[in-house]
Amino acid sequence: MKSTNTTNIKDFIIIGFPGLLPKYYGPVSVLLLIVFLAIVIGNVFILTVILLERTLHRPTYLIFFHLAMTDLAFGIVTLPKIIARYWWNDMISSFNVCFTQMYFVHSLGAIHSLILLMMAFDRFFAIWFPFKYPLVFTNKSVSIACCLCWVLTFIRMMGIVLHASTLPYCDLNIIMQCYCDHISITRLGCGERVSYVKLVAVGNAMVTLLVPLTLIILSYFFIIVAVLRMPHTQRQSKVLSTCAPQLFITCLYYVPRCFVYLANNLGFQFSLVVRIIITMTYSLVPAAVNPVIYCFKTKDIKQALRQRFNNRKISNALRYDK
Repeated sequence: MKSTNTTNIKDFIIIGFPGLLPKYYGPVSVLLLIVFLAIVIGNVFILTVILLERTLHRPTYLIFFHLAMTDLAFGIVTLPKIIARYWWNDMISSFNVCFTQMYFVHSLGAIHSLILLMMAFDRFFAIWFPFKYPLVFTNKSVSIACCLCWVLTFIRMMGIVLHASTLPYCDLNIIMQCYCDHISITRLGCGERVSYVKLVAVGNAMVTLLVPLTLIILSYFFIIVAVLRMPHTQRQSKVLSTCAPQLFITCLYYVPRCFVYLANNLGFQFSLVVRIIITMTYSLVPAAVNPVIYCFKTKDIKQALRQRFNNRKISNALRYDK
């Protein structure tokens, strides 16, 4: 059968959570707004703390800085539109806007994955090669590496999005998702090339997720081996305390994704609503929770905040005495 090369649709309709009754639109929009505010306030707070505190101008915290930027950007890219859908019933997204959102959703996800890999490498070098670590992981080298993660990923994802845009979109324009992503959009494509475009995207997604994940697992495996070989319990606990926040952040990002991937391949089927809820959970919860982990699980950030708070108390006390 000969495929058409004509795209007939100009807009996509974002459904969000299929089957949700109108009486729940208000509570859902409020919940999404709370998540959005948590992501914005929490990550802006972390970015500000790292930027202002000179004691945190070190490679590990520069990596945290870039991770917080990806979390903040992802929340800004995805949540306002779905909040507007349930608050003002704004379901329409233009063709170009939807593809732009898809571009940033997948780019930011891939960048996040690479930043997590850099976090793992940072701890691996610090523990296995403590004397070479200051030479390899400098502020300059980490900044360059993080910037390359952003630039190269944006260039690579441009190809994936442009590839999807070459498909004709004939009649269907309903997206059963809370934001525009590659699967939801290409599912609406028509013609003979749809399966090929999907295959290229799946291959890219596997490389984006599985290659960094494999290297992250190997890094933390060798870190655990190094910890077990340490003679003193106190030293072991110190190393684990520095790795625990990063490991927890990594698990928050990867475990739900791997669960969904394995479930699909083992034949366990989710309903559409459950799938969307799981997707939103693993996409947004880490972005909202990560700032809390930075503050309460990272010793240097806690110390910097405590010092700043104490300095402010002293300053206010002196002003009051005057």
